[in-house]
Amino acid sequence: MANLEPLMRQNFLEYASYVIVDRAIPDLRDGLKPVQRRILATLKTMDDGKLHKVAGVIGDTMKLHPHGDASIGDALVVLANKEYFIERQGNFGSPITGHPAAAARYIECRLTPLARETLFNDELTEKVPSYDGRRDEPVALPAKLPVALLLGAEGIAVGLATRILPHNLQELLEAQIQLLRKKHVTLVPDFPSGGLADVSDYQDGRGKVKVRARLEMPDDKTIVVREVAYGTTTESLIASIEAAAQKGKIKLLSIQDLTTDKVEIRIELPRGVHAEETVPQLYAWTDCEIALQSSLILIQDRRPVETTVTDVLAACTARLKEILKAELEHEHNRLTDRRHWLTLERIFIENRVYKRIESAKTQDAVTQAVWDGMDPFKKQFVRAMVDADVERLLEIRIRRISAYDIAKNQEEVEGIVASMDAVEKQLGNLVKTTVAWLEDILDRYGKDWPRRTELTTFEAVDKRAVARENLRLAYDPESGFFGTAVRGEGFPLTVSEFARILIVSKDGSYRIVEPPDKLLVPGKALWISVFDAERGQAFTVVYRDKEKRCFGKRVHIQSFIKGKEYALVPGGEGAVDLLLTEDKPGRIHLAFTPAKYQRVTEAEFDLDTLEPTSVSARGVRLAPKPVRSVKRLKDEAPGAP
Repeated sequence: MANLEPLMRQNFLEYASYVIVDRAIPDLRDGLKPVQRRILATLKTMDDGKLHKVAGVIGDTMKLHPHGDASIGDALVVLANKEYFIERQGNFGSPITGHPAAAARYIECRLTPLARETLFNDELTEKVPSYDGRRDEPVALPAKLPVALLLGAEGIAVGLATRILPHNLQELLEAQIQLLRKKHVTLVPDFPSGGLADVSDYQDGRGKVKVRARLEMPDDKTIVVREVAYGTTTESLIASIEAAAQKGKIKLLSIQDLTTDKVEIRIELPRGVHAEETVPQLYAWTDCEIALQSSLILIQDRRPVETTVTDVLAACTARLKEILKAELEHEHNRLTDRRHWLTLERIFIENRVYKRIESAKTQDAVTQAVWDGMDPFKKQFVRAMVDADVERLLEIRIRRISAYDIAKNQEEVEGIVASMDAVEKQLGNLVKTTVAWLEDILDRYGKDWPRRTELTTFEAVDKRAVARENLRLAYDPESGFFGTAVRGEGFPLTVSEFARILIVSKDGSYRIVEPPDKLLVPGKALWISVFDAERGQAFTVVYRDKEKRCFGKRVHIQSFIKGKEYALVPGGEGAVDLLLTEDKPGRIHLAFTPAKYQRVTEAEFDLDTLEPTSVSARGVRLAPKPVRSVKRLKDEAPGAP
């Protein structure tokens, strides 16, 4: 086994690195996972303006993707349902209801205009051989949008997970413009399912967001869900509501799913239950409110990095400037080449250089004739002539020469010069150029994706406050059991699951517990009640120890460890005679144990004179002799059991 350890360690590291970099985590440059990038690259290759069968897209993508068709199909459906880059036709399922897509052979897709305009440029795309070496695939698409923030992403790798929440296209573009103008920006998520969101703890992508379904109350007995929280579906939401109802956390009469293209879940309430009190219970106990943790991890330079929304946006904005600069430089070079060629063509035809090749007998002589004929005019060249230019000049047909229009050539050259001046002007102020590009995209596409999630601030729902008192507890003196599963008439209580129950036994032991199903109470229960942790519980305790000595004390039970047993009788040997809750418990009668030559057989004691002490203290001795019985005087107010 020792010899296998280096091999296993190396293979595991390679596997972990592969899953992190090449499968689960999006790349910062184009915001895509490899499978998404291969799908979009395949759609671009297939793009002819018509819709394509998804089955065909999957088949072509498999030529780039070294995994099965199921992973490609699932990723394509998810990407298409985000609507930005893939246009759908057919049943692609629904992220809102949770319904799956139809089979790939029945549905069709193609790139959207936004994708064609912002994701691709073959001249600027670095490519590497695919897994089998037969084709080339892009390392990263030259995406001009902050795709990772736009789409959002979830991925689980080896020891690493990312969760990027989606943002609004308009707000992203406006934020990039503000960044270019060196202004501070703040971005918060926008979810395609709508709903309500509290982003006060978003922390620039390193915190969490609370999201809620949108609930309406058309009347006091009806609640309608109009939008679900992001990350849930109508099916999962209904399941969570039904589960809460079965546990008694909420009361329902009926629940109906009337969702079509818009969410509509109608909740009818029974008699005695009102919508206003049920809505907080839905937020507390069901998926009507959930918390989304944001963990913004992306691949940068082949390594995973934890970053922030602002940093990602800044990096994407800088990349946009670089891409626009590269496109402008490429366009400038193309215009330069075109102007260069038009100039050579004009000189070649206007000065009848082509006549020189008539007397040449060999290919070398023909080429040299062109070089010699063009040399006197080299000051007019846009750039130096090369062999490829000579070859191209020699390919000009006689028809082209005979029909050559010098004025048209000059007009085209002037248009090229004007275009080059415009490109140079754009290159001279890249910030202004980038802002203009963003404003153009914003104007043409921004209106198609308005903000769907309403930003608000939630008051935290106190689950204790909204919990229903649906647990019925009882004590059976014969068996000594107490709880929800016990049938008895002793100490009946109706409480919520958050209640704390104080149980005091005859032997002086007490404990504070959650509502139990069935709990055996030691000895005989003397006191069982709901315990208020803030106010505590005050008692006047009269007890006798094992030697029948009688003591009294005033105590206040407050701090506790749930389920731990405590003792009102020090040492745990003795019994409680009286457990009183009044502020002024009054006087008691003590009957002494008979003894030889005993003259005094009884005494009285005023419990009002006792001073408060700790629970574990022995208290004040109420009589100098052993006590046979303790009774509260009849003229005093009755006490607790």
